[in-house]
Amino acid sequence: MLKRVLMIAYHFPPLAGSSGIQRTLRFVQHLPSFGWQSVVLSAHPRAYERTSKDLESEVPEGTIVRRAFALDTARHLAIGARYFAAMARPDRWVSWKFDAVRQGMQMIRDMAPCVIWSTYPIATAHLIGAELHRRSGIPWIADFRDPMAQDGYPEDPLTHRGFLRIEEVVARNAAWCTFTTPSAARMYRERYPFAADRIVGIENGYDEESFAFAERLNAGGIAPLNPGFTTLLHSGIVYPSERDPGPLFEALGRLRERGLLEAAKVRIRFRAAVHDELLRTLAARHAVERWVEICAPLGYQAALQEMLRAEALLLMQGANCKEQIPAKAYEYLRARRPILCLSAAGGDTAAMLHQAGISSVASLESADQIEAAIPSFLQSVRDGSAQTPADDVMQMASRTRRSEALAKLLNVVVS
Repeated sequence: MLKRVLMIAYHFPPLAGSSGIQRTLRFVQHLPSFGWQSVVLSAHPRAYERTSKDLESEVPEGTIVRRAFALDTARHLAIGARYFAAMARPDRWVSWKFDAVRQGMQMIRDMAPCVIWSTYPIATAHLIGAELHRRSGIPWIADFRDPMAQDGYPEDPLTHRGFLRIEEVVARNAAWCTFTTPSAARMYRERYPFAADRIVGIENGYDEESFAFAERLNAGGIAPLNPGFTTLLHSGIVYPSERDPGPLFEALGRLRERGLLEAAKVRIRFRAAVHDELLRTLAARHAVERWVEICAPLGYQAALQEMLRAEALLLMQGANCKEQIPAKAYEYLRARRPILCLSAAGGDTAAMLHQAGISSVASLESADQIEAAIPSFLQSVRDGSAQTPADDVMQMASRTRRSEALAKLLNVVVS
């Protein structure tokens, strides 16, 4: 008989527009193979800025999903686009907590889970997990994914202090704290030494079944995204700070002036970047509109098909996120395409790609490095010498393997 884990996650279908949804969804899919069944406590879809039915069919049949009342302070409680800051601490979805605790206790009574699991980046999820643990006594695993309180983040001092208080509660009360990168786990072992032996890493990954399906859909023949051109695809959000594209566009402008963009016959495609106006402004400023495509979001399966069709993939991560790896990076590994990584050389993103055999890395903050890297990378793509990810490293990054790691942790908790 399967043991049960109560999973508290804001990011869950039908939410759209965030790769963060994949972590919980794939745990729910794969944990039964390792002896655990998930029951999910999420937020009412009204709290989501965008929704899509794209991934709802991938929630395993029979999975119990309860949705607690939740509002987005910025969209539902603002007057003239303004609201009291206290109404959005620790985040804009703090209203989720009250009904989630009520429903969570009912789920505990009805379904008798052995473990509670909550996941950031919505801090309110950890508040819910902490309260359900306090009331029920059921052991709790807190999945941080990435660091919460960092230098300069959150910018609001009161929110920053609130994040630190939540971290302290988690570190003192959770049976385990999990992080998606080695540096993040190390940072928190140093920050909370009393909890160091309860802080471990479970990285993100890719879903093999989804990629296999995308490959079958492409099997009839893979047409290039831009016939006659090499397309460099960035799939996912471009954050103005954490993935500041300014130096990239400055480098593109310099390459245009030298005639190298025209000679390379290249197109840089940004898919579902969210901050489209920023990209358009930068493209116009550096007169590279002809070479830049800004495209609307696709469904998850279609996005994977596009990834598989691109001649090369572009990954960006700022120096202010050296302890983080974009979840998209693992899907890039599985796509087996050449990857140009714009990231800090000493960060976890670059380290992970180096481990996979990818050495095309330049600092996202350096227009000089990017200008030097792009022509040689594109030439290697055209002549077939570009590096692609090593199969052994790629296979270790599957969501099935990550679910196995979580199941082992769950078994330790109940042993």
